[in-house]
Amino acid sequence: MSLTPVFLGLGSNIEREAHLLAGLEALAALLPGLRCSPVFESAAVGIKSGPFFNLVVMAQTDLSLAELDHQLKRIEAENGRYAAQRKGLPLDIDILLYGSQVGVFEGLLLPREEILRNAFVLWPLALLEPEGMHPGVGRSFAELWRTAQIEQHLCPVPFAWRGRELTPATLLQSCATPANAKKPD
Repeated sequence: MSLTPVFLGLGSNIEREAHLLAGLEALAALLPGLRCSPVFESAAVGIKSGPFFNLVVMAQTDLSLAELDHQLKRIEAENGRYAAQRKGLPLDIDILLYGSQVGVFEGLLLPREEILRNAFVLWPLALLEPEGMHPGVGRSFAELWRTAQIEQHLCPVPFAWRGRELTPATLLQSCATPANAKKPD
């Protein structure tokens, strides 16, 4: 079976580091060759809560879209996403891109609209895969970030996984919005 490139967005606003680390470990077991963007802190969008930690990961998979979605929901559940008494969002994993699919598949709209709407998705994506193309608009993620008109404030945060710093020291020096941070490093 051929491999399909997938991009996933991860976020947490409860025990953020612990839940993202648990999510990354579970994803690494599911998706070998996992690559990670830097990690950013951002205000919540669409819900009233504390700030989130967010990142984007990329991998190749032989799982169907439906099976991948099922496995991601299992990982979220294992981290308390669907617990009745939870407060906030322990772990959220969204399929941003599944290959070059454009449209509604298995009930999922691809590419995910948040790519173009949320800085906490677009900037990490532009850093992880700057020359990657958004299949819906035909422009690179770096170009989309440079021209983004998103008014969300992001701060890169130090974050290590498996002994490797995901957020480079040069990125930690300042917070940004798309208007003042156009160059994906």
